[in-house]
Amino acid sequence: MQDPVRPLWQLAPERVAAASLTAFRQAVETEEGVSLPDYDALWQWSIDHPGAFWDKVWTFCRVIGERGDGPAVDDPTRMPGARWFAQARLNMAETLLRPDVDPEADALVFWGEASVRRRLSHAALRAEVSRVAQALARAGVGPGDRVAGYLPNLPEAVIAFLATVSLGAVWSSASPDFGVQGVLDRFGQIEPTVLFVVDGYLYNGKVHSCRGKVADIVARLPSLTAVVEIPYAGGGPETVEAVSWDDFLAGLTPSAPTFHRVPFDHPLVIMYSSGTTGAPKCIVHGHGGTLLQQLKEHVLHGDTRPGDRVFYFTTLGWMMWNWLVGALGTGATLLLYDGSPFHPSGTILWDYAQAEGCTFFGTSAKWLDAQRKEGLRPRDTHALGALRVIASTGSPLAPEGFDHVYEAIKADVHLASISGGTDIVSCFMLGSPVDPVYRGEIQKRGLGMAVAVYDESGRPVVGEKGELVCTRAFPSTPLGFWNDPDGSRFRAAYFERFPGIWTHGDWVELTPRGGIIVYGRSDATLNPGGVRIGTAEIYRQVETLPEVREAIVIGQDWEGDVRVLLFVVLAPGLALDDALVARIKGRIRENCTPRHVPAKVLQVGDIPRTKSNKIVELAVRDVIHGRVVRNKEALANPEALDEFMDRPELVS
Repeated sequence: MQDPVRPLWQLAPERVAAASLTAFRQAVETEEGVSLPDYDALWQWSIDHPGAFWDKVWTFCRVIGERGDGPAVDDPTRMPGARWFAQARLNMAETLLRPDVDPEADALVFWGEASVRRRLSHAALRAEVSRVAQALARAGVGPGDRVAGYLPNLPEAVIAFLATVSLGAVWSSASPDFGVQGVLDRFGQIEPTVLFVVDGYLYNGKVHSCRGKVADIVARLPSLTAVVEIPYAGGGPETVEAVSWDDFLAGLTPSAPTFHRVPFDHPLVIMYSSGTTGAPKCIVHGHGGTLLQQLKEHVLHGDTRPGDRVFYFTTLGWMMWNWLVGALGTGATLLLYDGSPFHPSGTILWDYAQAEGCTFFGTSAKWLDAQRKEGLRPRDTHALGALRVIASTGSPLAPEGFDHVYEAIKADVHLASISGGTDIVSCFMLGSPVDPVYRGEIQKRGLGMAVAVYDESGRPVVGEKGELVCTRAFPSTPLGFWNDPDGSRFRAAYFERFPGIWTHGDWVELTPRGGIIVYGRSDATLNPGGVRIGTAEIYRQVETLPEVREAIVIGQDWEGDVRVLLFVVLAPGLALDDALVARIKGRIRENCTPRHVPAKVLQVGDIPRTKSNKIVELAVRDVIHGRVVRNKEALANPEALDEFMDRPELVS
């Protein structure tokens, strides 16, 4: 085990000097006449002077558009309601389709599991976006109209998104593993006029037809005026009232794309909460805030540059797809992948990274943990010389996950554990390429993000667990929720706990050196004996055991208190016995406290999770308390909930 006080990694001094973050910091020092010796000083300046900071992000990250007159923000203390760049006119697609990149260089590379390979140059991407935009306009799509994609992570998905955005229309998407009701729960609320679909998709080497589901969806979306089917994996015999991609574009000549410039806060994309407590919330994000925030994260925090090759394992049902597409604005190449990350073997994503010279590799903490448990060591089997950054998100990366990256993948790599969410389509805390990486910690709070940790009374604390909050306005604050005309639902979701303060719902700790440790969702924290415990504290111990593949922990109301229940998925062929239960409890007691030790440890075959692979503690808690789980369509495997129902062990 690594010494938690010693950093696992530190960028060499010459590379620190060459980092974009260093150039940005030095530019601020020169232009503002201030001394900012390190990241923490720059972060504090960005919080104290938000208008000047975001103005400089606009310039440094080369946003294309009209800045306009007036201040960058009218009142950064008003949240929600601060107005950013009130006179600006821009279009996110215009910056993502930069005209100053090598037109013959790769813009998109695509792998569909092990069987499909495609690539598009920047010139080809711009031409295709132009044709699709023309086709959408011909279909009557204009500013404010909604266009939806029910698609795998294909090049056509990126093209359709950029074409939609270029017109000032609003994009929304779901991945094809969503069931019919899950799609209707989302798209039915926003009433799209055009829907892009696919005939089928690949997963685990098998073709899964989409045509039957698409037919049901189309029949129940009366707002649709056009359905466009993209050929990919082959569909079933069902017929769909759709026009093919080629026919949709028939007669249209490629040309330089045109962009309808819109106000900074014009709607760009609608995303959805993934909870299981009701219909998904439709979260509306704007052009300017999304663009500025994502460029800041790619350029300054990820050190992404023109010609870099950026990968993130994601689907169109997760906000990380939108974040990945934002990397086009740096002049980078996107490496798209669709399918199982374990087919035909657990090395497929490393095969891809090696073949394409990946410089930024993004994935989930769960996938890294699965790699560790399989004993895979890419540093021994793959040439990853180009790789500079590995990013992890989706759930807290355990300290052992940090060890695995540096011991089994690459010793000289910037491991950036990042965290934010669909709510802001970006991050609250993430990596800094010029600072050390410490075991189990997210490195820094994001520049321009006034992140703090509040205790129960709303007092900021350091070195203690509490609520993750943001105390000042930021550009990627959502515009609101769809169909929430007075904003009451939006305010209740984020600003009810501490008025005027964004409360994100994460249970975290700010370390004295400025790092963040995430302990889980605050609404899923355990409370035995009145002591709040983050679920990630237990996961970090349990999942170090080789017998345990995965776990979920919840609190059960019991005899006027709360008792901790731990459910485990074991390695194939293993059965939970008294000896293993004792080992699990002993590991937790030794490394946490007696209060963390579960009252019961029970075996299950699977754990329910959302489409974006997040485990759903609240749904399991509802099941064991006999409450109805609403919006099961948000789950990738709702049948897994059955294992938690009516278990005799839970009544004694």
